[in-house]
Amino acid sequence: MSNKHTTTDVILIGAGIMSATLGSLLKELAPDWRITVFEKLEKPGEESSNEWNNAGTGHSALCELNYTPEKPDGSIDISKALKINEQFQLSKQFWSYFVNSNLISNPQDFIKPLPHISLVHGEDNVMFLKKRFDALANHPLFQGMEFSCDPEKLKEWIPLIMDGRTSKGSIAATKIDSGTDVNFGTLTRKLLDYLKGQNVNIKYNHTVDDIKRTDDGSWEVKVRNFDRGTLEYHTANYVFIGAGGGALPLLQKTGIPESKHIGGFPVSGLFLVCNNPEVVKQHHAKVYGKAAVGAPPMSVPHLDTRYIDNKKTLLFGPFAGFSPKFLKTGSNMDLFGSVKPNNVFTMLAAGAKNIPLTKYLVQQLMLSKEQRMEELREFIPDAKSEDWDTVTAGQRVQVIKDTDDGGKGTLQFGTELVSAADGSVAALLGASPGASTAVHVVLDMFKRCFPQHLKEWEPKIKEIIPSYGLSLVENPELIQEIHALTARALGLSEEEAVLS
Repeated sequence: MSNKHTTTDVILIGAGIMSATLGSLLKELAPDWRITVFEKLEKPGEESSNEWNNAGTGHSALCELNYTPEKPDGSIDISKALKINEQFQLSKQFWSYFVNSNLISNPQDFIKPLPHISLVHGEDNVMFLKKRFDALANHPLFQGMEFSCDPEKLKEWIPLIMDGRTSKGSIAATKIDSGTDVNFGTLTRKLLDYLKGQNVNIKYNHTVDDIKRTDDGSWEVKVRNFDRGTLEYHTANYVFIGAGGGALPLLQKTGIPESKHIGGFPVSGLFLVCNNPEVVKQHHAKVYGKAAVGAPPMSVPHLDTRYIDNKKTLLFGPFAGFSPKFLKTGSNMDLFGSVKPNNVFTMLAAGAKNIPLTKYLVQQLMLSKEQRMEELREFIPDAKSEDWDTVTAGQRVQVIKDTDDGGKGTLQFGTELVSAADGSVAALLGASPGASTAVHVVLDMFKRCFPQHLKEWEPKIKEIIPSYGLSLVENPELIQEIHALTARALGLSEEEAVLS
């Protein structure tokens, strides 16, 4: 039974980090706008943004080797690393403004300083890491990066990993202390608490069934209210779909031309989590290795110190797997339901191209606990099975689309903003480094969806994000200013890092 029709200015679908960021920024820029958030679960930040469902890495390309590929001539391409680092600096400025303005409190609840380390084995990989270090170390965004292939130095950096290591092969690491661990679940909840205080209408236990354009060009969203068992209709001029893996099916419902010829490939993940406090306290870093040959970028192995509920934890993974669900709380029919006449050939082409990937995911799914422990022992030689439990991470849906360079059905690793030509509806698709670059995504969305307001909003945006409109890569002095500002606001300065 339908019993409700309401009108609002902006509808945000999904109560995760994307909607929380977009809503918070909009409320600062256009405080009079009416915003409604729909979330199908009972609480915010329970899917991709939840602290147990992602790696919590403040992705700034400090240690992720897949962001610095080796070119055919042997040189290192650092362009993507610079771009991702710069995008993360936008997020840190945004969070700093909210802390300094007392709109959110206790930043140590969601961000902590933590060294980021890249670790490799074998002569070829050591050479690659040294070249990567040489390419990045002199750049102001990567200031303070160190390189070592001295086992004694590595024992200082990563004692748990070096202890009991008998292999005499080549080993090397880079370390940079300006890395962070981010609890995106806690951050999402803080931002949504702020929005609630700004009279934003946040509706939990509400799932969006359909999105249709009305005759006047606005959007009507059909919503099921689980609490009452009723259907509601909500109309808005702007709709943002930030529903993690659930964004693709909702985007398809809009029928906009930009939603055609796009598919999604769901990937599940598992982590091993350490339950022994004696082991946890021996490791203090995020240590990223290199993906195995033939493995996808999202399967880069890493051993991470995490802070969850202000308790230090240790996670290793991810172990990839396959599930047809687009969300952890989704349906086994999600993948099949996303195949439409306009994307069926795109999907089939991707399937044909990615048979090795599918085989890899199935093999990963079949691993026993002991086989996963053997992979962990590549990092921690003396790891004991009884010290580690298995947790299921969040679902990720990688974008599949037709590209000029990759041809039909190309699997995209990363995030992608898809918007209508008139900017009235937009959706964020894909996975990592999504949460870390949420502010960059929102600013990109503003250019597409609200170009008529940008001039009016620009002074306030610059107050919130001092580097807005400027290239940090081209302004080394500004980088120093931003690092100092965000370190003070977020408690990331060295003295405070020691205290925490």
